[in-house]
Amino acid sequence: MDECQRQFEIPALGGIFIVMKKTLTFVFACGLFVTAAAQSPVVINKDPEIAGMVTEVSADSLKAHVEKLVSFGTRNTLSSLTDKKRGIGAAGRWILSRFNSYAKTSGGRMTARLDTSTYQPDGRRIDVPVVLTNVVATLKGTDPNDKRIFVISGHMDNMRTSVMDRTGDAPGANDDGSGTAAVIECARIMSKHGFPATIIFVAVCGEEQGLLGSGFMARNAKRDNWEIAAVLNNDIMGSNNSNETNIINNTQVRVFSEGLPAHEMDAKKAAAIRSMGLENEGSSRQLARYVKETAERYVENLEVMMIYRPDRFLRGGDQTPFQQQGFAAVRITEMNENFYHQHQDVRKENGIVYGDLVEFMDFEYLRKNTAMNLSNLANLAKSPTSPQEVNLVMSGLSNSTTLSWKASAAGKTKGYYVLMRETSSPVWQKKFFTAETTIKLPYSKDNYFFAVQSLSETGNESLPVVPGVLRQAAAGATANPSSGIK
Repeated sequence: MDECQRQFEIPALGGIFIVMKKTLTFVFACGLFVTAAAQSPVVINKDPEIAGMVTEVSADSLKAHVEKLVSFGTRNTLSSLTDKKRGIGAAGRWILSRFNSYAKTSGGRMTARLDTSTYQPDGRRIDVPVVLTNVVATLKGTDPNDKRIFVISGHMDNMRTSVMDRTGDAPGANDDGSGTAAVIECARIMSKHGFPATIIFVAVCGEEQGLLGSGFMARNAKRDNWEIAAVLNNDIMGSNNSNETNIINNTQVRVFSEGLPAHEMDAKKAAAIRSMGLENEGSSRQLARYVKETAERYVENLEVMMIYRPDRFLRGGDQTPFQQQGFAAVRITEMNENFYHQHQDVRKENGIVYGDLVEFMDFEYLRKNTAMNLSNLANLAKSPTSPQEVNLVMSGLSNSTTLSWKASAAGKTKGYYVLMRETSSPVWQKKFFTAETTIKLPYSKDNYFFAVQSLSETGNESLPVVPGVLRQAAAGATANPSSGIK
């Protein structure tokens, strides 16, 4: 075995995979995904527990969730809170009842509640004082030393053509019955399992009125020092076709992520980002890469398309308030939206049926997109915490790259993956395994980006940490460390 072969040895579950030289290689944790110009094998190892949970995601179950949400007539934020059968209040109580039923199978780990806040008229989208209610289920982590929280969200409210119309029928099957159903289905399945970190399942309110419910939750999380490590926001993810272009596609899904985090944009931090070329390395962008890699490992016939925007053009979603508070957050949305079925009164004009109706949804597609969420939540919550104090070690000019870090603060760590990619690549191209907390690679830091992630004993990776710089004198004296973007 020559040196070129050795540098690609990756210990993985069940053995060591060796990739021959001159092969373009993408190594995915828990296994290996190889793409080559010549014939090369594809080997993917999955965590059996996560793979089992993915098989439990049911298109029929998701359809039943969506149909029940539609049955409330309207879920407009301004609709009735007290009617037992119609309006946002009835819908919220039903979601709470689902969470409470799943809590009974959780061994005491899951609890559910209504989280309320009152908003006064704003002259725009709220014309009377309104009580907003988020429905929250918390699956408490099993490791008391692991303070991380992972959030999956969808918004239970919806709208007709006018956001102020609180009385007319508004099915809201896809926007955002689909995202809310995905949250409920993930809670149904994951409540039966224990994870070291905490997972929060939330159906937020007031999205159509200006991201009010998610804003309330994000501000409270920042105030209370929650260690939210990632937010997966699901909004409009259950239809496979578009108007105008008439594209039909249920094999791709979009993940939107911001590039430059707003909280990193003071002059000093912005200068550091520019000097190291890290404009594409913010925490939400790293989360998007992680989502793509993990989803494509566990969900067949689904390609995750990373969109380098915080949201669709000039539009917003419930991930935004979390990003504004400094948390990593992404938006998951179907590949091709159909605007005949969004924010429309139900009607037929010129042979076209308008309205967000169940009949226009693809529940097999929604199943895959829900499984994408579940596999990512499970992989994240089973991973150790990210490595600490990750740095590129600088002690003079060199064509090799040395990285060092400190061990994860919580979780049983099998070792670490050092990630590498060309500066022009959107995804990580190589992963080097080491059981140590330092590594020297024969690749120039001029030409590649690097990051480090922790690996659990069952092969679950943490979110990666982009290194800062640790300057050392020739004799090894330490000076002037600087942090990268996490």
